[in-house]
Amino acid sequence: MSSNEKKKQYDLEYAKKHLKRIPLDVRLEKYNEIKTHATNNGESVNGFVKRAIDETMERDKAQG
Repeated sequence: MSSNEKKKQYDLEYAKKHLKRIPLDVRLEKYNEIKTHATNNGESVNGFVKRAIDETMERDKAQG
């Protein structure tokens, strides 16, 4: 097994143990809006969505 194959196997095992996918469907127009916003702020769509979730949860926690 090459080191590339070992890395791929490790990544798959890590994902199975530590990650959970959250399917999210949005209209194409909304996706383009999100992508533009994220790009303009130096983020990926994934990074933006994660940050938006974290910030909303923090704000909600602070409101009680």
